[in-house]
Amino acid sequence: MASDLLPRSSSGGRGGERLSDEVETIVRKVLRTRYLTRQRRSVAVICREIDRECKMRGLPPPSRSSVQRRIGRLDPVKAARAREGEASARARKSAGGAPPLVDGVLERVQIDHTPADVIVVDEHHRLPICRPYVTAAIDEATKCVPGFVVTLEAPSATSVGLCLAHMAIDKRAWLERIGVQAVWPMSGKPLELYLDNASEFKSEALRRGCEQHGIGIDYRLPGQPHYGGVVERLIGTMMRMAHELPGTTFSNTRERGDYDSDAKAVLTLAELQRWMALAVACYHGEPHAGLGGRTPAGVWAEKVAEHGTPPTVTNEAAFLVDFLPVIRRVLTRTGFTVDHVQYYSDALKPLITRREELDRIVLRRDPRDLSRIWVLDQDTGEYLEVPYRMWSRPAISLWEQRAAVARLREQGRAEIDENALFAMVEQMRHITDTAAAASRKARRNMERRKAAPPRTRPRVNVPEPPAVDAGAVTAAPFEVIEQW
Repeated sequence: MASDLLPRSSSGGRGGERLSDEVETIVRKVLRTRYLTRQRRSVAVICREIDRECKMRGLPPPSRSSVQRRIGRLDPVKAARAREGEASARARKSAGGAPPLVDGVLERVQIDHTPADVIVVDEHHRLPICRPYVTAAIDEATKCVPGFVVTLEAPSATSVGLCLAHMAIDKRAWLERIGVQAVWPMSGKPLELYLDNASEFKSEALRRGCEQHGIGIDYRLPGQPHYGGVVERLIGTMMRMAHELPGTTFSNTRERGDYDSDAKAVLTLAELQRWMALAVACYHGEPHAGLGGRTPAGVWAEKVAEHGTPPTVTNEAAFLVDFLPVIRRVLTRTGFTVDHVQYYSDALKPLITRREELDRIVLRRDPRDLSRIWVLDQDTGEYLEVPYRMWSRPAISLWEQRAAVARLREQGRAEIDENALFAMVEQMRHITDTAAAASRKARRNMERRKAAPPRTRPRVNVPEPPAVDAGAVTAAPFEVIEQW
């Protein structure tokens, strides 16, 4: 029955507000008959109804905050079922009915993605590009957001790695770098990730990275979307906040109506990231229904005092490497060839001398910047940073490499060499630069290039590798383990 949802007593006590039994009865009645219905009346409408009922009986009406407190004490699952239906109620249920209790900070963290409900513009022309993607994490015990990332790329293994790297670092240097003044102490490596069954969450990159850092992984049961209700509610909250931004797309076309999202868009990707950082900081200071009205920041501080501060990461780049997409290649005298691009460093010499004893070697690369790869040394378990064989070549992204290969294939090239590949990339960039003012796709491509991490030169000079004998054995056909 709907009456089962209603609070059984007044707030009363010190710091509370006592209502007379008559007024309490009116509040319960209006909540039962007017609030807990599929009409989904707002709090303002409910308060007006209570005011009217009280004045008809000559009683002093309760304040809006008193009504809101009583609404806040309703069972969230049953209230959602009464107002929004069974599907909404499922989203508020805990996984498996009674999930294992988590008490410590970052004991279990949920991660998920969503397209942002806002259009971003390019930095040069301030013209609309697209809706970016948001990957966000939430700590189950405190409802805090330890990390997020905003990208132009669709969700991938790299998105997850970037979110984990952002989660693990101390945020103070990052906040200063992006120009945001805010307090965000929520950082550290999680003990366990709780994820859905999307391919990026089952990648070899994520599995190997979590094993390397002692992070457990658990997955939702297939066909049970409400098992990830904690992170989905966070994403819903973030997107509702985004609806206040110029250029918002709202949640659907009905809500958007005749609002022209493209014409109203003004925020660049970097500006949206700064806005979201401030929005998360504000969220941490707001009362949370799942915490009994306490703030996530307050619960975090209490639990850190009780359990200690989670371990953070000092070298974000090194941590991220452990979560980058994995590929495997055969080592030759000239180093590695990956997607028609050659990589070499003196650091490979000890491996080259015994290359015939080695199987295909695990490599990692950042799809945003292909100017270097990281080679797993099977003996030490550490990664060696190996740059382009020809360092003078520009850093390119994986999407540029694939687009260049596709164009060369269209021109009838049966064999693609490195020189032709980089020449095509340069042609594509020139076309993009000249067409950026007129083409949304071109503007997006320019912003993707800008989103690449800063390129650093190697610490030592990279000599030319030894010449290859005409009869040298060529590398075995390669295989892409993961797509990005």
